[in-house]
Amino acid sequence: MRKITIEPITRVEGHGKVTIKLDDNNQVVQSRLHIVEFRGFERFVQGRPFWEAPVLVQRLCGICPVSHQLCASKAMDVIVGTSSGELTATADKMRRLMHYGQFFQSHVLHFFHLASPDLLFGVNSDPLKRNIIGVIGAFPEIAKKAVLMRKFGQVVIHLTAGKKIHGTGAIPGGVNKRLTPEERDQLLVGTPEFNVDLMVDWIQEGLELFKGYHKKNHEFIDGFAAFSSNYLSLVRKDGALDLYHGVLRAVDSDGAKIFDQVDYQNYSDYITEEVRSWTYMKFPHIISLGSEKGWYRVGPLARLNTCDFIPTPLAQKEFEQYKAYTQGKPNGMSMHMHWARLIEALHAIEMIRELLKDPDIIHGELVKTGERSGEGVGVLEAPRGTLFHHYRVDQNDQITLCNLIVSTTSNNEAMNRGVTWVAQKVINGHKEIPEGMLNQVEVAIRAYDPCLSCATHAVGQMPLELVLQDLDGNQLDRRIKNVGDFDGAGT
Repeated sequence: MRKITIEPITRVEGHGKVTIKLDDNNQVVQSRLHIVEFRGFERFVQGRPFWEAPVLVQRLCGICPVSHQLCASKAMDVIVGTSSGELTATADKMRRLMHYGQFFQSHVLHFFHLASPDLLFGVNSDPLKRNIIGVIGAFPEIAKKAVLMRKFGQVVIHLTAGKKIHGTGAIPGGVNKRLTPEERDQLLVGTPEFNVDLMVDWIQEGLELFKGYHKKNHEFIDGFAAFSSNYLSLVRKDGALDLYHGVLRAVDSDGAKIFDQVDYQNYSDYITEEVRSWTYMKFPHIISLGSEKGWYRVGPLARLNTCDFIPTPLAQKEFEQYKAYTQGKPNGMSMHMHWARLIEALHAIEMIRELLKDPDIIHGELVKTGERSGEGVGVLEAPRGTLFHHYRVDQNDQITLCNLIVSTTSNNEAMNRGVTWVAQKVINGHKEIPEGMLNQVEVAIRAYDPCLSCATHAVGQMPLELVLQDLDGNQLDRRIKNVGDFDGAGT
């Protein structure tokens, strides 16, 4: 028996490891994605005043703080008696502007910085080249535009949340600031090299880059780690894509609705989580289908499988092409998540442009409250998928319960199945396991843009370690890859 260990997985946010066991004939007998460190935020916040939650929980991660701040704020809106549909127009639009800024910068970061090296250089290419530094050297114009696009999203966050990371803009019942005319014009008009119209053009170029690659490499993009599943997301009540607010919808692999128009305050009637002994990350599933058949995917692929249309013209046009590729059926091709992600980035920047032209972001009331409640749920679509925040608060305003189901947790089963696909299709039967094969394991996970920090709040070690063991656990071989190094020499 041989055991291959990949630890940590690279070019994702946070740290995890993969183990693959092979028998004496080099046939894969088991493959697993492990999250080995413990996340304790659901306990940390207990006993804290509820109004601190939006600031506290975003410390889960430096990549997703806006998503956690807004989701916690949506839950606290219910606590203070103002549901998300009852905020003032200024509060709703400022939060949405912040949220779309987060979507834009996060999707740009993932596609251009983390995923594109695999596409531009190939999954089996030299790891010294297959990284963002390699992209800068070989494709400087793409890299420059990617940096400026992410910067634009971060400026949106800064102006709406007060800081680029771990801001304070959203509070229970609303927001604590609006934009000044000067701040609005900084984004709307900007400079010839930095304005919202230019960002719209550049993300469309990114879409054409992916579609061009797909046309030349459709067998890889369509076939790699492709499998059917259920899908879950928020949608607007009329079925439109809505990344900030809506009702829960789940569909199966044929597109049939499992449930629809579900008020997310009642999410626990429809989904639950299962614990397994070999990982700290849970396995959510749809209750009515059970754990074996009820697992689902969230994120860009799921959102474009569940929604009926996108309410911005450029993204809707791209959505129609995307849906036509599968004749309108749900898309189970994991690498198409990059395509869906870029369509969402286009939608986000279109929404930013629309909101910047809305007078409510510079005028209007910021906060609205109503009758106090002891329990509240907030749900929104984070870049990586549907995010749940559930809190209970006692009469002393202290949090007594906190349950978080983060996007990466919902994709746990799907990522494990992606690892299994690569293990069986790529690694199975091979005695020698070159670095390129290991990277394909990571490519399957990376497609989900997992945020393992959100799922675990862990700090791990950075080198990639591969250990071969016999059936008794004796070490047969060990190889360590430092960042940018895989010399096979054991160091």
